[in-house]
Amino acid sequence: MATALPGVLLLEPRVFADPRGFFMETYHRQRYEEAGIQDTFVQDNFSHSAKNVLRGLHYQRKHAQAKLVQVIKGVIFDGVVDIRPNSPCFGRWTGEELSEFNGRQIYVPKGFAHGFCVLSESADVLYKCSDFYDPTDEGGIIWCDPDIGIQWPISVPLLSEKDSQYPGLRSLDLEKL
Repeated sequence: MATALPGVLLLEPRVFADPRGFFMETYHRQRYEEAGIQDTFVQDNFSHSAKNVLRGLHYQRKHAQAKLVQVIKGVIFDGVVDIRPNSPCFGRWTGEELSEFNGRQIYVPKGFAHGFCVLSESADVLYKCSDFYDPTDEGGIIWCDPDIGIQWPISVPLLSEKDSQYPGLRSLDLEKL
């Protein structure tokens, strides 16, 4: 289903539950293509984070990555910002709660910054990427940029040193995005 940002999709995979537990297809290329996702994913990433950890807002410049994000255990708030310089939605954001309970996934196309914060005691997050991570190509935006105004559900996040020093959106060189 569509979100507040064109191209960013909230997906609800089919879950088959019974008294033993459940089975869920986390990716089915044909169904995802029918939903509008044309990317070929080349890398899977897994992160484990403690409560109140905020990771992001991250992007890559030349090797932009589309992402398909889901929570395996726990609950997160996932935030996405349009950083495409010529987009009518530039600087706008959307956010969704993803959890092991709701089974939702969020698709983040190329041209968007992405981050999430952990609402449960811990969270395990798995995400697919359409290009390989390149540490020389990464960029970021400070999580609390007032020009974006993401309404994170936590006020004092645990941040990496790198994430705490990212600039605001206005400070980015738009020609390099």
